[in-house]
Amino acid sequence: MEEEQLIAGLRAKDRKTTDYLYEKYSRALFAVISRIVHDSDIAEEVFHDAFVKITRKIDSYDESKGRLYTWMANICRNSAIDKLRSKEISQSGKTNTIDDFVYGLESKSGTVEETDAIGVRELMDQLNEDQRFIIEYIYFKGYTHSEVSEEFDIPLGTVKSRVRASLQVLKKNLDRI
Repeated sequence: MEEEQLIAGLRAKDRKTTDYLYEKYSRALFAVISRIVHDSDIAEEVFHDAFVKITRKIDSYDESKGRLYTWMANICRNSAIDKLRSKEISQSGKTNTIDDFVYGLESKSGTVEETDAIGVRELMDQLNEDQRFIIEYIYFKGYTHSEVSEEFDIPLGTVKSRVRASLQVLKKNLDRI
């Protein structure tokens, strides 16, 4: 099927044309998404949403600006980037709590061994409550300064000041060890 026929069929909402489009382009478009979204389940979800968007927004396609595949690939690419930037993905990308990584390691037998060889627990105890909170969320839970600011309604400048003050306290106390 020629590109002009494909475009005309999609604009006419022809089911056979949509099936043809899926059959001929789905692998290539899914590959565009998979290069950006590495989780296959999420990539499939993004592809489905992007394919629906392509079929619904075909009237906005302008032949003078480029080929159909390029337009579809851009929709897929942008959908994948939007998904990665979404709160859903950024929240799921957070690491586990500080206790899981700093205070314990799971041995092969499945038992938890208490470890704190560098004294992180004692160092964290030297921080006041606000500083400890900021350090835990930013360094151990993977939040950005902006995310802490937005999620906990703390001004961004305050978050940055607390991080700086916390790091100074930790450095001072680490030098004593």
